[in-house]
Parts: sequence; structure tokens; C-alpha cells
Amino acid sequence: MSLAVIGAGLPRTGTLSFKLALEQLGFGPCHHMVEVLARPEVAMGWTQAARGEPTDWEAMLRDYHSSCDAPSCMFYATLAETFPDAKIVLTHRDPERWFESTQKTVFSKQLTAALADTPFGPMLEAVIHDRLGDINDHDTLIAAFHRHNAAVIRAIPPERLLVFEVSQGWQPLCDFLGVPIPDAPFPVANSAAEFQLMADAQVKGMAAARAASGASGNAE
Repeated sequence: MSLAVIGAGLPRTGTLSFKLALEQLGFGPCHHMVEVLARPEVAMGWTQAARGEPTDWEAMLRDYHSSCDAPSCMFYATLAETFPDAKIVLTHRDPERWFESTQKTVFSKQLTAALADTPFGPMLEAVIHDRLGDINDHDTLIAAFHRHNAAVIRAIPPERLLVFEVSQGWQPLCDFLGVPIPDAPFPVANSAAEFQLMADAQVKGMAAARAASGASGNAE
């Protein structure tokens, strides 16, 4: 399988809704952070890629037909070169609303602290923090948001790029991808409240796994 669509938008730009839309349009499975969180063993591969180590991108993403969200969005240029026939979609939203959303969810200090001692801690440090700067400082993060989006627009030829807000619905996305508009509403998912429930469950699951591993080690 080869990537046909590469999402270049940062997390909290409607990426989970975008993932579900792509899968509904036949471009699934779509790689998203939820896949990484479900498979901690792959986090190291993304960490190594962020550190500039050689990466077999086709092997890493062989099970996927599209990608979006972190960590893959941070490698949009490399992925665009690796998969030259893929189309690039830059999901976008109002910068101030984006900042507010990140602080309640993916970039919250609570979540960062909870993941620090898990396999995801080094990955998030290398993929997100090192590239965006202080993710809890308003001016720093807003500047990084604009810088990332501008870099995507500069790097990707216009005929290969769609700048897209999920609030626009099916029409621009389907026109760009050359597929019919589904007879169903555009998916809406991953509100701040939904994210918190998902994150809490994930963190509790990892804590339970670490506790079980520690108990097993002590028994030996």
C-alpha cells in the first residue's frame, strides 16, 4: 500500500474528523496519532526519524493509504517526496481557537506530564516540542502555527495542495481528490471533551501496564 493523501496540518486542526472523512472516501486506513497511541512500540521509529536517523518510510507506513495529524504531519515534505503521487492537504483553523484547543488537549501540561515517562515522551519531545518551541506559550505557539503553514504552502506545488478547513465539508475535499461526495454528513469528532476521555483512558491503560510489568519483575 502507498500513501495517496498526506495531511500536513498540525494537531487540533480537525485532523480526526479529516481522518474519518478520508477513510469514508476510500483512502483508509489513515495514519493518525491514535494509531501510534495504540501501538507504543512504533513510537521509537518516529523519535529516530525526528532525530534525523535513516528511516524506511515505505515500511513504516506500509499499512496505510493516507496520513494526518502528528507525528506524520511534521514530516510532510519528506513524505511528499517519498510518495510523489500523493496529494497534500493542509488542514487549517482560526489560530486563536487552535491555540485554545491545544492547551485543553494535546499540548496540556497535564497530558505532557502523564506521557513523560512512557514511550511517547521522547517521541513528543523530538517531534513536537523541539520543532514548535514552548507549546504552552501563546506567542511562541501561534508563531509556530503560522510558520508551519507558510512552509507547507511554499514547499508544495499549488496543483498538489489543498488548504482545507473541515467546516467546509465534503465539496472542496472531494473535488480535490476527484471522488464523489458521499450521501452522508461530513464526520465531526474529537471535541475537547471527547479528547479528554480518550486521553484519560490511554494514560490509565499505560499506567496499569507499567504497574503490571513492575509486579512481574518483582516476582522474578
